[in-house]
Parts: sequence; C-alpha cells; structure tokens
Amino acid sequence: MKIVVIGGTGLIGSKVITLLRQRGHEAVAASPNTGVNTLTGEGLAAALAGAQVVVDVANSPSFEDAAVMNFFQTSGRNLLAAEVAAGVQHHVALSVVGTERLQGSGYFRAKLVQEQLIEASGQPYTIVRATQFMEFLPAIAQSGVVGDVVRLPSAHVQPIAAQDVAIAVADCTLGAPVNGKVEVGGPERAGMAAMVERYLRVTGDTRAVVADPAALYFGQEIVDASLTTAADARIGPTSLDAWLATR
Repeated sequence: MKIVVIGGTGLIGSKVITLLRQRGHEAVAASPNTGVNTLTGEGLAAALAGAQVVVDVANSPSFEDAAVMNFFQTSGRNLLAAEVAAGVQHHVALSVVGTERLQGSGYFRAKLVQEQLIEASGQPYTIVRATQFMEFLPAIAQSGVVGDVVRLPSAHVQPIAAQDVAIAVADCTLGAPVNGKVEVGGPERAGMAAMVERYLRVTGDTRAVVADPAALYFGQEIVDASLTTAADARIGPTSLDAWLATR
C-alpha cells in the first residue's frame, strides 16, 4: 500500500516512515525539502498519485498566532482537496490531547480548526491526539526560565515518548478509519514542574525548579485535566525513567 506522510522528515514523521516500511508498505516522505509544500500546493498532486492513505504530522514553522492559523487552515484545505482528487481512502492526522480545552492559545485554536476541517471534509479519517512528547521537555523547561529559576505549573502532564506516538500513528494508519479521535499518552501523570525537574537533573542541570499553580504553559492557564488523557486512551509503554536512561 502506498502511504504518503506529510512532514515525513520530522521527529514523528521519520519514525512513522520507518515503521511503515518495516511492515512492508510503500511509505513516501513528503515535506518542503522533498519538493512537497502543503502551504503552496507545490508537488502535492504528484506525491499523492496512487496513494491509499495520507498521514499528516506536519507542524507550522512559526507559532505566531496569525502564522500558525494560516498554516493549518491553508495546508489543511490544500491537502484535503488533493486527497479527494487523488482518491485517497484514509486521512490520518496528528493533533494534541486537550486541544479544545486550551483555546486561549493561538496554536491550539489553529489545531482545533485543522481538526474541524478534517471532520467536515467528507474524507474517511482518524485524528490521533497525543500528549506532550518527552522530547519536548527541554523546550518546556526553557519556557519557564526566570533568571536562575525554572518556574512552571504544578498541573499534571502525561508525557509520551515520540517513538510510542509514532507506533500509535502507524497502527492507526494501517487500521480502518474511525471517523473520530484516538487519544494516546504516556504511562505516568505528575506535575509539570516535577517532570521537568527529573529531566534537568539527569542532564546535569542544577537550577531550582519551582512548582507554581499560577504559572502559565506557553501563555495558557492549565489544570490537571488540561493536558491528560481520558480513561479510554491508548497508553504508551515507555516510562519517563526509561526514556531518561537513553539521554
């Protein structure tokens, strides 16, 4: 089966490509550096010719509110229209757990619009919503730096290893469209500050980490339920300690 992975050269996309090829499928990495640009439409028709499934794990190059909204709206419309023209039978997209609960953020507003475009397209689809990647912990830490202190929310997070996300995406890609959402998260829930502190200590960073209930997550207020999965979610097997052991 031919499967086109939009964003197939990135963190998740490259892993999905490897997994799909290991399972015997023709997996094609599509991104601007392979001549496929969903924002302009360049190369889309040629890349999707003969494809049965399209996986969209691309992300906006800019997180500025207007730019990220333009990216997900424009690229989403271009991609879905190209899929209809090519006769693609299943659209799989990667999104974020809690998207609808974080609408104070321009990024999450844009992700919700992306999901709504997919749902209204008429294309058979599966939206995989993942919690924050463990690989994102350094950026979360940096977002809370104030002088020599890292100040972060005490609200719970449920980080998941990128490899576990990729496996979930690959499994959904090879399954039937659910025409709905599948949540995936890590096996452990704990306060964001506590999770980040564990990462910093393993990497030799001794800065003080302060758990502050009033601290913001990239400008957004969060509570324990903001970024954690529902009870029926798929849980990745890689613990934070196991992931940290590989750093």
